[in-house]
Amino acid sequence: MPVLTRLIPSPVVVDIRGGALADLSRLLADQRISAAGTLAFAVSDGSGARLREKLAPELPGADWFPVAGGTIDAAVRLADAMRGKRYDAVVGLGGGKIIDVTKYAAARVGLPMVAVATNLSHDGICSPISTLDNDNGRGSYGVPAPIAVAVDLDVIREAPARYVRAGIGDALSNLSALADWELAKEQTGEPIDGLAAAMARSAGESVLRHPGGIGDDDFLVTLAEGLVLTGIAMSISGDSRPSSGACHEISHAFDLLYPQRAASHGEQVGLGAAFAMHLRGAVQESALIADALRRHGLPVLPEEIGFSVREFVEAVRFAPQTRPGRFTVLEHLDLSATEIRDAYADYAKTISS
Repeated sequence: MPVLTRLIPSPVVVDIRGGALADLSRLLADQRISAAGTLAFAVSDGSGARLREKLAPELPGADWFPVAGGTIDAAVRLADAMRGKRYDAVVGLGGGKIIDVTKYAAARVGLPMVAVATNLSHDGICSPISTLDNDNGRGSYGVPAPIAVAVDLDVIREAPARYVRAGIGDALSNLSALADWELAKEQTGEPIDGLAAAMARSAGESVLRHPGGIGDDDFLVTLAEGLVLTGIAMSISGDSRPSSGACHEISHAFDLLYPQRAASHGEQVGLGAAFAMHLRGAVQESALIADALRRHGLPVLPEEIGFSVREFVEAVRFAPQTRPGRFTVLEHLDLSATEIRDAYADYAKTISS
C-alpha cells in the first residue's frame, strides 16, 4: 500500500533568539539563500533605518530601499525599483507593514523573501498573505510565504511594548477562529484541515497558558514561535481560516467604520475573540481569553480602546459584511442590534465577576 504524504510549505530556517540579526549574513549563506549577499533590503524609516547602519557594513553587495507605509502602492513601487537587477532574495526588515509590503513586492518580481521582524505585532511574519491599504480601505493578497524568518529578541525588546501586546491578541484569537471553523463544518459542511488547525491551536494555547510576561525571553520565544506556526498553518490551509473568524470580522468592521480611531489589529481581534467565544456559549473559554488579555495589558472592553457600547454593537452588527462567504458565529446567530447589546452586557458582567 503506498504511503501518501504532502509537502508542507514552510521556511527553510526560523531563527528566534538574541543576536539573530548579527548572524543574518551567515544564516543566508549557510542556507544557500544568498552566498554573495546580493540582496534587496526593504526598510522602514524607523527601526529598519536604524538597523541598516549596523547591517550595511557586513552586506556591501546589498541595496537598500526605504518603504513608506503599508499600502499596495508602496509595494508596487518597491517591486518596480527592484526590477532588472539580479538579487538572490529580498529582505523585509521592520514591522508588520514592511514585511507585508515586501512579501507582495517579492511575489511581483519572482524573488524569494526573507522576513526579519523587528516587532511581534501580528501573525504576518510567516503567512502567505499581505494585508495592504488600498483605495477602498484594506485588502488581503495571497503571496508566497517567506523562505526564511529571523527574530532577534534583543531588537524585539527595544520595540514599544504595545507591539508585543498586539501579537498576543492575534495569537489568542486563533482559538476563537478555530471554534468558528468547527462551527462552519458542523453547519455548512466546510472541510477542516486538521494539520493547519492543530498548528494554529498549539500557537494560541501556548500563549494562553504561558505563565510569563512580555519582559521574559521565554515568553517572547513562545509568542514568536506561535506567530510563525500560525503563518505556516495558513500556508497549509491555503487561506486565513485557521486564524481568522468572527474576531477578525469585528476588527475589520472597526477599521472600516472608524478608520481614524481604530486601535491596533491585535487589540481589536483579542477583544473580538473573547466576545465571540461568549456569543457561542463558551463562557469559560471566553473568560480564559479575557484573563490572558487583561494580564498582558490588552483591552477586554471596547471602552478601553475608545469605543462606546453603541459603536461596538454597530461594529459587531456590520462585521459579517467584511468577509462575505466566511461562516462564523456572527453569521450563524444573525443577531439584531438589541440582541448584540444584551449579549455584550452579559459578556461585560461575566468577565468582570
